[in-house]
Formats: sequence, structure tokens, C-alpha cells
Amino acid sequence: MNKQMNADLVGAVEPDLRAAEQIKEAYGRIRGQLGRVIVGQEEVIDQLLIALFSGGHCILEGVPGLAKTLMVSTLARCLSLSFSRIQFTPDLMPSDITGTEVIQEDRASGTRAFKFLQGPIFANVILADEINRTPPKTQAALLEAMQERQVTVGGERHPLSPPFFVLATQNPIEHEGTYPLPEAQQDRFMFKVYVGYPSYEEEYAIAERTTAEFDTVVSSVLGAEDIIRLQQVVRRVPAAPHVINHTLELIRRTRPRQKDAPDFVRQMVQWGAGPRAVQFLILGGKARALLKGRLYVSTEDVRAVAQPVLRHRIVTSYSAEAEGYTTDRLIEQLLEATSPRESALAEDGRISKVLAG
Repeated sequence: MNKQMNADLVGAVEPDLRAAEQIKEAYGRIRGQLGRVIVGQEEVIDQLLIALFSGGHCILEGVPGLAKTLMVSTLARCLSLSFSRIQFTPDLMPSDITGTEVIQEDRASGTRAFKFLQGPIFANVILADEINRTPPKTQAALLEAMQERQVTVGGERHPLSPPFFVLATQNPIEHEGTYPLPEAQQDRFMFKVYVGYPSYEEEYAIAERTTAEFDTVVSSVLGAEDIIRLQQVVRRVPAAPHVINHTLELIRRTRPRQKDAPDFVRQMVQWGAGPRAVQFLILGGKARALLKGRLYVSTEDVRAVAQPVLRHRIVTSYSAEAEGYTTDRLIEQLLEATSPRESALAEDGRISKVLAG
């Protein structure tokens, strides 16, 4: 039975060798095209591409003026995807996002019927700008589309065309008049990505480039069908049992009521991450492995995406806030306290077959 399983796995992976090479090649080309417009932000771009190839959504958090909107719109152009920007405001209604039904008269017959007019949600890449500035009812309309890949208007379901990728932005400095996303709604997002200030050299290049004439034309690298196919390839990347075990260990140790939770987690964490974090860690690790040119996921890949996956899924306690503990600091301590057993990779017969081939 094990021999048959190994043969099936190797047979499933071999056809994906070319697709894996295409992902790595496309990754380099996308980075090159984005570099024509965006200066720096390499880590942010990597995390966006990992989420895209994993079929997940992202929250982008950063102060105004860091080119978040430009980055997303340029990425959509690189991928030949339709793009919609929705500016979230306190008076935005759910129908402003999903669309609405209007009465339309047929001039030939004189009859009237309802016709659905699609809203801006019917695009491949959605930029939900300042999602925390609109009431929960409107937020829920977007989150339903993210989870179900469809919208329901007037009792009729309207499917969204794949691929469907939502990037929501939040401003961390202004809290007055905002409606922060509850933890249960944040959990729908695969990554929470911090967009930081550029370095001195990067800011110099931004100043030099944007105050003079420069070429902002980008070329298309992938189409919608290519992305859908590559998302399927990501899910076929094998994950060894020790990688899954390490992922489970990381997630379960974020929960303060677990018996093996570290002392600092018991003191600083109120609620830990749920099962969806396990899924996103493994999927993100698989996509990262392909971007690095590997056909298997390692614990290194899983640990590399731990920060964006976990930072919005861990609820800190009052003690953590009083002592200035951030979720990122807690995750770093958790990674240090949870050692991977990467040597177990060679012990897994499925992976060794793939490596030998």
C-alpha cells in the first residue's frame, strides 16, 4: 500500500515540474514589472504573490502614502486581471458593492422586468480601501463574497469569476470614526501584511523617479486561466507529515489553555489561532516553496509565513498591552520556542522519492 501511495505521489508531481518552473519564472517577471513602478517593498510583494497563488485574501496595513493602491493596481495589470477600487466610507451601502436590481422596460413588448446591475465586486482584484471606515453591515457584504465567491441579491445568487483576490487596507493611526473588523471577520483573510516606510535609498529613488518623467508601462505576465491553473498546482505540492505536525504544534501552542502552551503565551495571550491558520500556513508554505523553485514544502516555508498568517489571529491580553507586547513579538518568541525537525524530511518516503527523481 505504501509503495502504491509513493508511486501515486511521484506520478502526480512529475507533470507539475513544468508548471513549477513556470511559477518561478512568472514570479521573477512579475517582480521585474512591479519594479518598474514600485520602489522597494520586496517582502510585501512576496507575501501578496504567495497569497495570490494560494487563493487567499490580504489585509494591508500602513500609513497613507506608501503606494498600497498603486502596488495593487500595478499587480492587476501585470496579471491581466480586471481591477476595482472600492473606497469604504461611513455611508457606503452593501448594494454599492454587490450591485442592485433595477426595473427595465422592454420597449417592444412594453413589459417590465428586474435586471441586475453588477457592482464593483465583480472583478478579479478588489482593493477595499480603508475597510474599517464602513459599518459592519457593508463589511459583511464584502466578506460574504470573499468566503462564498458569490453575492446574493433579491434571493438570486450571482457567482464571481475566478480568480478572485481581495486586498483590504487599514490605516493604523486614525481610529476615530472607524469600525474595526471583528476577529471572526479578520480570520477570513489569509495574510495581514504590514507596509512599512522605505529605506533612505528607496525613498531617494522614489523622490527622483516620481518628480521627473519616467516610464510606467508594465507588461502582462499571466492571465486569469494561468493563475487558476497555478493555484491548483500549489495544492498538489506534497507536505510531509512532520511539516504538518510542526504546523499544528505552532498553532496549538498559541492557545493559552493548551497544556503544552509556553508560559509567555499563558500570560500574554487571551485567544489563540484557529484551524484556518493551519490551512493557510501550509498553503502559504507550499506557494513559497514553488516560488523558490522547490516541489515540496519544508518547515522553513511554514515558519516564513507565520507572521502574516498569525498576527491578526492572536488576541493579546491586557498584560501584553501593558508591557508593550505586540503579536509580532509573541510570534517571534513562539518560533524560537518551537524547534522544527527538518531532518525528518529525509525520513519521509514520499518526499525522498520526489527528490531522487
